Amino acid sequence: MDPLRIFRRFFPAGSDNAYHVYGALVAQARRPYFYAGLDVADTLDGRFDMILLHAALVLHRLNAADGDKSLAQDLVDVMFADLDRSLREMGVGDLSVAKKIKPMAQAFSGRADAYGRALDAGSTDDLAAAIARNLFPLAGDISSSARGIANYALAARDALGAQQIGEIRAGQIAFPDPERASRGGEGAP
Repeated sequence: MDPLRIFRRFFPAGSDNAYHVYGALVAQARRPYFYAGLDVADTLDGRFDMILLHAALVLHRLNAADGDKSLAQDLVDVMFADLDRSLREMGVGDLSVAKKIKPMAQAFSGRADAYGRALDAGSTDDLAAAIARNLFPLAGDISSSARGIANYALAARDALGAQQIGEIRAGQIAFPDPERASRGGEGAP
């Protein structure tokens, strides 16, 4: 039995590769250390933000010169189809889904832009500031958790950059270990 068959029923848009990539980034975003060790709120908003961070990391790689811009667009399509489906499963009515998806898309666009600029610059401080604004808005300053996630994100950028695009297309993404990478270690997968 094809394990993607059920997934495809809910996500009609996008290539098979986008489903694999999205599944890999969601699995990484759900790693317990982000919530237990780095204080990301284990709520819908916290999990949404971690998915957006990982999507931004993967899209940063896919939009590189040797990336796959077509897969990048398919990935965005699959991600928003999943968000739409999730809202409907939570009982949001058809008329309200569009009203909720629009701010989610704006949040994603803003975060992807801010994270992308910091990733391009390789700036832990800029990335930690963007993460603090989005994941820890009530903290008032850049927490050690925001710095840890920034360290992790830069390690993830490097790990993704070292991977062959064919591996990424297949969803075989070697994200770093969040605990080691957040401490500034190599963070091997």
